[in-house]
Amino acid sequence: MSVRVRFAPSPTGELHIGGLRTALFNFLLARKHSGTFILRIEDTDRKRFDQHSADHIQQALRWAGLDWDEGPIFQSQRIEIYQKYSQELVDRGAAYPCFCTPERLEQMRKAQEAQKLPPRYDRRCRALSPRERNQFLVEGYPHTIRMMVPEGTTSFHDIVYGNITVRNQELDDQVLMRSDGYPTYHLGHLVDDHLMQITQVIRGEEWLPSTPKHVILYHAFGWEIPQLCHVPNILAGRGQGKLSKRHGAVSVIAYMQEGYLPQAVINFLALLGWSPGNDQEIFTMEELIQAFSLERVAHTGAIFNREKLNFTNGYYIRQTPLAELACQIKPYLVQAGQISAEDTIQQPFLLQALQTVQERMKTLSEAPDLLSFYFNPPEVPASLLVPKKSTMEEIRASLAGAISLLSTIEDFTAPVLEKALRQYTVENGLATARVLWPIRAALTGKEASPGAFEVLQVLGKDESLRRLEKALTVLDSPKTLD
Repeated sequence: MSVRVRFAPSPTGELHIGGLRTALFNFLLARKHSGTFILRIEDTDRKRFDQHSADHIQQALRWAGLDWDEGPIFQSQRIEIYQKYSQELVDRGAAYPCFCTPERLEQMRKAQEAQKLPPRYDRRCRALSPRERNQFLVEGYPHTIRMMVPEGTTSFHDIVYGNITVRNQELDDQVLMRSDGYPTYHLGHLVDDHLMQITQVIRGEEWLPSTPKHVILYHAFGWEIPQLCHVPNILAGRGQGKLSKRHGAVSVIAYMQEGYLPQAVINFLALLGWSPGNDQEIFTMEELIQAFSLERVAHTGAIFNREKLNFTNGYYIRQTPLAELACQIKPYLVQAGQISAEDTIQQPFLLQALQTVQERMKTLSEAPDLLSFYFNPPEVPASLLVPKKSTMEEIRASLAGAISLLSTIEDFTAPVLEKALRQYTVENGLATARVLWPIRAALTGKEASPGAFEVLQVLGKDESLRRLEKALTVLDSPKTLD
């Protein structure tokens, strides 16, 4: 049978970075085996449903390059199907109607909590006689449908966790259909997986405790169980538990807005909880598809390392053609007010400026700060102009000499400027830092910035000399030298 997998998020919030990894693992398996990747939106919890979230899920998947083959399929449009199968379970004696009110269930849970018992339905309605059930149904009492957990044990195999057996007495008679006629996850996903002929169920480990109930339902229907693979959670750090909002940005949309490239995020996530079996760290999507296998998914949680993500993103930024990178950073420059939406991002000045900072960028959102001095001449304090082991008098003299030299150069390009300034340092017996540091500081106003020669070329002769002469006046009459 051909591989058929699904990603089935609940649209109750923006797609979590861990959810994207689950989608990625499903996608990679489908593509490796020329199978089918299905997007199913499990939107049956109508109280928490958010259309904005449903839209964002699709936007995030498209951004990441995880194109689905079928869907999106919305469960809310399939309610009659679930109702049919829930009734079939009742008819088979594998489920029963429960007429307990929310108030009674809450009292029951409080009593269990007071006795330090696990929260579990007490099966009161399971003990109703057929006559009592029919009477309640005839009178129109609101009710749910609960599964009837049998006695004994339930066993199943998980690709990550191996063979698992649980005692059924530890399982709850889970609600399968709510009183509003909508299914819970436990019934809805299982019916859809069967009807859509899903061959591998790849989902987060939080569903592992519920899997015995699902296996019981498969047996009750007489259906074949797909291969099960529960992926360990992404952890915030050692001993910190699952990555969550309290640890910072966790939604895919947030990483998109911060300026992470999709290929970097995909590369990073693929190696969280999965190993290629070698030391390779940078993968194209095609390489991931060829290397991926569920058998190499780890059974322990992977720690989310933001520094590693930044390293990976920086690598992909450096590999991006300059013209393409310029288009990617334009929204950030517009938002910062450095250019207007109507400006042509491909103009030579912007491309040259971007080229000087491309090696330093870790995210696209850093572009406005890294490029800020190109758009606005900085206010440079005297303290920044004077490097360590130098005096203000020495820097004033070397900067004045450099200005005099630069004013004579017509070919204001980095190679010519570098040759001239290095020759100036040698002829005057000056340390390189004594000449280049104040030039770079005067031009950028930053302790860390692109090289002096490149910045001189981008700014051009007139603007460069204006900034250098302004710095000289600061050295002539500094207010403080911190």
